[in-house]
Amino acid sequence: MAELFEFLTPCHFGTESVLKKEILDLGYEITATEDGKVSFLGDAGAIARTNIFLRTTERVLLVIGRFKATSFEDLFEKTKALPWERYIPENGKFWVTKANSVKSKLFSPSDIQRIMKKAMVERLKQSYKKEWFSEDGDSFPIRVSIMKDEVTVGLDTSGESLHKRGYRKLTAKAPITETLAAALILLTPWKEDRILVDPFCGSGTIPIEAAMIGANIAPGMNREFLSETWEHLAPKKVWYDALNEANDLVKHDVTMQIQGYDIAPEMVRAARQNAKDAGVEEYIHFQQRAVKELSHAKKYGFIITNPPYGERLEEKQALPALYREFGTAFAGLSDWSCFMITSYEDAQKYFGRTADKNRKIYNGMMKTYFYSFLGAKPPKRKENESES
Repeated sequence: MAELFEFLTPCHFGTESVLKKEILDLGYEITATEDGKVSFLGDAGAIARTNIFLRTTERVLLVIGRFKATSFEDLFEKTKALPWERYIPENGKFWVTKANSVKSKLFSPSDIQRIMKKAMVERLKQSYKKEWFSEDGDSFPIRVSIMKDEVTVGLDTSGESLHKRGYRKLTAKAPITETLAAALILLTPWKEDRILVDPFCGSGTIPIEAAMIGANIAPGMNREFLSETWEHLAPKKVWYDALNEANDLVKHDVTMQIQGYDIAPEMVRAARQNAKDAGVEEYIHFQQRAVKELSHAKKYGFIITNPPYGERLEEKQALPALYREFGTAFAGLSDWSCFMITSYEDAQKYFGRTADKNRKIYNGMMKTYFYSFLGAKPPKRKENESES
């Protein structure tokens, strides 16, 4: 029977349900869902598959251990007791790259990092019968989270954050991350056979992520991961198998109506280039257009968007008019649904409509709301119509 590991996947607070569904769809067993993270069990193949397929997590951590620590002595001894030799080879480069602590007696990140590194060295000295390590091999960064004195120690299998798909070289002033954009789309009922418009598309992240979802293009197909060289944990075969699976699942014959508008011509150019780099330019039409010019002849479309929040004072003064124009344009779209994420507290007031649903999501440290304004569902096609 294959060895099972526990994994922890962080996500934006408020998007846990989407990440949980993604993991279940890959066939793995969920062990816990908490604020901003989902844990699950998986084999060695899960290291490759989750890094390549998951759209809404920032990284995939292999859990080395969990324990309670209320003193630095506790932290040292319990870190030393973990089976580090199972994960870190004799020449591996290892360090605690990040430590965070909330409501715990141990709260100094630098002290936590220093003491845990020392404990790891002591354990590996005993295991490898060595007094000194060259650390000139593969990298094994450790991430530590302490919540109410409960310590979770994870090995970062991803390396660079998973929101960096590789296609977005040109960005807007306040871009939304690829992982959050994907989560927002997956929180809506949008499917690839429905019209999708983003009237504040910026560098094109929401339309591009939608096109990748619609064509079933795995987000990690065209990038590298730190754990690809960890033969003792994730042999080359699991990576080949995962990439072959991803390639087999791409829908090459799909047709989509996705549009992205922005008032700034340089953003439209950037969005087109990003879509080209993502391999989805054929599915998206980008156009320079102000939000007040938003219109469409067809019914039952979707708007999914990240309008300006007005972080600067001069921008904030322009928001009432902007959201009013947006609301007026949306009112002219027959039976459409609109989903927008914003931190602007008066968004509904100036949009001119109260949201049917309102989900709180943290975009980094910023509290935002994902408003859902639901339109009518399209009539079901008759069987003979769908076959013709």
